[in-house]
Amino acid sequence: MSTDAWIISGVSVLYLLGCLWVGMRGGKGATDSAVGYVAGDRALGPVLMYFITGATVFSAFSFLATPGLAYTSGAAVFYVLGYGLVGFIPFYFLGPIAAKLGRERGYITQGEMIAGACEHRWLAGTMALVSALSFIPYLALQVKGAGLVVNRLTEGQVPEWLGGAVCYVVVLAYVLKSGVLGVGWTNVFQGVLMMALAWAFGLWLPYKLYGGVGNMFEAIAAAKPEIEGDAATRFLSVPGGRTGQWFVTSGLISMVGFTCWPHLFMKAFSARDDRTLRRTVVFYPTFMVFLVPIFLIGFAGVLFPNPPPNPEQILPHMLMSLDLPALVVGLFCAGALAAGMSTGDAIVHASASILVRDGWITALKRPMSSTAERRAVRILIVILMVASYALAVWYEGDLVRLLLYAYGPVAQFLPGLLVSLLGRRRDGVAVHVGLIVGVVTCVALKYEPSWSPYGVHEGLWGLALNVATLLVVALARGWRPFSPAGGNSARA
Repeated sequence: MSTDAWIISGVSVLYLLGCLWVGMRGGKGATDSAVGYVAGDRALGPVLMYFITGATVFSAFSFLATPGLAYTSGAAVFYVLGYGLVGFIPFYFLGPIAAKLGRERGYITQGEMIAGACEHRWLAGTMALVSALSFIPYLALQVKGAGLVVNRLTEGQVPEWLGGAVCYVVVLAYVLKSGVLGVGWTNVFQGVLMMALAWAFGLWLPYKLYGGVGNMFEAIAAAKPEIEGDAATRFLSVPGGRTGQWFVTSGLISMVGFTCWPHLFMKAFSARDDRTLRRTVVFYPTFMVFLVPIFLIGFAGVLFPNPPPNPEQILPHMLMSLDLPALVVGLFCAGALAAGMSTGDAIVHASASILVRDGWITALKRPMSSTAERRAVRILIVILMVASYALAVWYEGDLVRLLLYAYGPVAQFLPGLLVSLLGRRRDGVAVHVGLIVGVVTCVALKYEPSWSPYGVHEGLWGLALNVATLLVVALARGWRPFSPAGGNSARA
């Protein structure tokens, strides 16, 4: 390798060693139990809660796919900011109700809570499978993103498969050792690094290439008609280079999915108290502010002289073309790896916990000792990591599409979530049948997009059929999910 490639690789290795050290030490103080490993003994404070939710969402998608979307489609990228700012608001109201149920009944996953409230254990098993099928592509996105960054910034001398593998061996080590506390403390380290580098590169690149942010947008507005023959105002205003249907429905499904993501919802069972939970929701939007410089990076590339081989490589492509010091490029590499790893560690930990807790213990009624449960979670972490890595190596599509696929099935949890937490009378069979219909619809339309009318995201069609099926089945069985009479309330 060249000298620069060695320096870039060296900085990245130092970052990985730092993550490993923080992650391996992070689990100290937790009890040697399943609740300690999965939920941090329900004692996570405001700092850990802030970073574990924020850094979890600040993923490889943020550092790679988001600039790529701004580069190709302009203002369409703002759908990310929209759903991110409002997607967590329902958690302010639902989170404390779930946390109270968790403390009273021992819940540590979303699926066992919904199944318990609806008194239908098989619902937890289906939710576990759907979660795993959504988590694997989401985790693959992080692995693929890490591999792309390392490959591009070392000028192709480190192949994608090797870069992704090295990063996620480190993740595997500290997640297996320390559980959710290892995830939390590495997220603090990674979050601070990502935020600093996002603003540094997001403000410096427009200044370097155009003389400032305002000058950059003026230049794009003047030159854009020469690029695609369309009005410059459309590129720089919503919905940008995408259709209005794409912008609205992608934002809506992401907003719903954001509320329902099991690995985020599980944090309701990890927080120290309701005040910490609500503070996390209130302060969470500040994390989304750090997407703004990421958007600016993508816009800075619109008029860049030589295009990248892949739009999602626009940021590393510009950095490598500007003849920057290798140390600076290495720092960016560390930031991009932090983005992917801070999401990947939480996903793989949550996914394995869900499969064991919801699938094996709740659905199949196979009780386990705390020691056996931790062992089973760790085995599944390895299996899920290998499966996600294989998908990342095989998959050749864009990262935005991979992310939007993951959100569709997860959004189908919303009806069950609302019924279990807010309903007075609950029909678990109706919720279960609705969930299955919604997921099948979503997956079918993803693989046959021509079946999805009006360009609406398949997850919304699935959600519509999900709700309709739930109501029809519940009414046919004589239940009223939101009737004020009868039933045991899950309300705190």
